Amino acid sequence: MHYELYYWTGIQGRGEFVRLALEDAGADYDDVARIQGDDAIVRYLDGVHEGALPFAPPFLKAGRLLIAQTANILQYLGPPLGLVPESESRRRYAHQLQLTISDLVAEVHDSHHPIAGSLYYEDQRVEALRRAADLRATRLPKYLDYFEQVLERGGGQHALHEHSYVDLSLFQLMSGLEYAFPRAMRRLGHELPLLHALKQRVAQRPRIAAYLASPRRLPFNESGIFRHYPELDDPA
Repeated sequence: MHYELYYWTGIQGRGEFVRLALEDAGADYDDVARIQGDDAIVRYLDGVHEGALPFAPPFLKAGRLLIAQTANILQYLGPPLGLVPESESRRRYAHQLQLTISDLVAEVHDSHHPIAGSLYYEDQRVEALRRAADLRATRLPKYLDYFEQVLERGGGQHALHEHSYVDLSLFQLMSGLEYAFPRAMRRLGHELPLLHALKQRVAQRPRIAAYLASPRRLPFNESGIFRHYPELDDPA
């Protein structure tokens, strides 16, 4: 199967969770907007096509299928890419975990855009300071402790007792959090040994290592979801 991934150029964003799965599996895919520009996405959002209508990227074309929403895409890709166990219960659990990752990603985004995505960060900086403080103090510890328990129940090496797209997404989550909140993540680090070890193992997977060293892996920046504003991190 040849896949077409649609996500905005210039940022990793939510599309990176899908991209990591495609790269890890060695899938045949095009990163369409990087070839044709963002107008290729806008055409779909404007409905200039038949079939399913996506609300926002990322979305994936697979044959005649058009699949949107990160967790939904990964649920679809998991079986053909060999990135999810065979049992139905394990696949349901993988989807549950991915949805929980998506919840935290949304909270991270709202830490720097708590009022409106249409406003600049500078227009909501005061509110962002309060939101980010709560994220660091309560939400990050709660979510990350949960995922640490997930890994412990998965045998310590994987979320699902074997490599899956959930492991790849936890790698991206940890990488993004360490970029956005380096001081807070250092403070929490001693409580997250399994997550840190997983991040290192995923980075060493041959195809992921090659991807991370390639220009296809865009750097984190202050236009994406994971943004580093020093004032939103723990005090120095």
